[in-house]
Amino acid sequence: MTAILRILLRRVALLVPLLLGIVLFVFLVMRFSDVDPASAFFQGANPTPEQLQQFREENGLLDPLPVRYVDFVGDLVRGDMGISVLTRSPVVDQVTTALPLTMQLTFLGLGVAVVVSLLLGVTAAIYRDRLPDQIIRVVSLTGVAAPGFWLALLMIQYLAVDLGWFPTGGYINPDDSVTGWLKTMTLPALSLSLPVAAQMTRIIRTAVVEELDKDYVRTAIGSGLPPVVVVGRNVLRNALINPLTVLGLRVGYLLGGAVVTETIFSLPGMGKLMIEAVKNGDPAVVQGVVITTAVGFVVVNLVIDILYLLVNPRLRGTS
Repeated sequence: MTAILRILLRRVALLVPLLLGIVLFVFLVMRFSDVDPASAFFQGANPTPEQLQQFREENGLLDPLPVRYVDFVGDLVRGDMGISVLTRSPVVDQVTTALPLTMQLTFLGLGVAVVVSLLLGVTAAIYRDRLPDQIIRVVSLTGVAAPGFWLALLMIQYLAVDLGWFPTGGYINPDDSVTGWLKTMTLPALSLSLPVAAQMTRIIRTAVVEELDKDYVRTAIGSGLPPVVVVGRNVLRNALINPLTVLGLRVGYLLGGAVVTETIFSLPGMGKLMIEAVKNGDPAVVQGVVITTAVGFVVVNLVIDILYLLVNPRLRGTS
């Protein structure tokens, strides 16, 4: 337990410079973009040069970049992401309103991807080089090649428009109707998760096949243990260590894919918020969404690292 805690503390300590680097990158990109915060603030009006100059002085836009970066980090630590030039409301309020939906979509898609890839990957490994394995291989390769937005459009056409099983878009809060929430989230979650499930199926299949070929598996089955028990108790626990680390990277895909998915299905999440902010020239909202998404990706990977420590006995024994 001491070894796990020591490794975990090292991982957490590495997050500080990583997060500062992410904030620095977003800060520099936004500062060297063509969007002028002063002009964006007076969008739709005709400000005088004196008004623009006053706005820049009041908001520290004339300070040196290092000073502005330190102030920017300090504001973020206090939970201040700036003011939206479009709505004149704090960006943090818009982010906290849109973030729950994006997290719902991401983790719902993650759950679907994990369940589907486990079922298909383990089945393909058990029946390797036989008909089920061949069918799953074709299905997974098709899923890897199919873009998520294309799947979304197909599902809208056939499952929503033609069959009428699901709505074509929109969002219903689960507090209002759980059934309505499931209907509005099913197609977005499927279109987001199926490409990830296809990729993970191949990875899990390879890992389980390698584990099944080891001597301890043949010895356990030869001694009379049922294959289901051997696979469920030993093979899966050892085989899923490496796929678990890959899964952390796929969460980044899910978070990024949510931008397109939310736009297609008209979901009021982080993706739609950022698209509208880019379209309307709202730099504070853009950088707030990007930083929040990046921090979420880092935190999720930290959770994956913790799970990796718990399931990997060799790593738990290191100092």
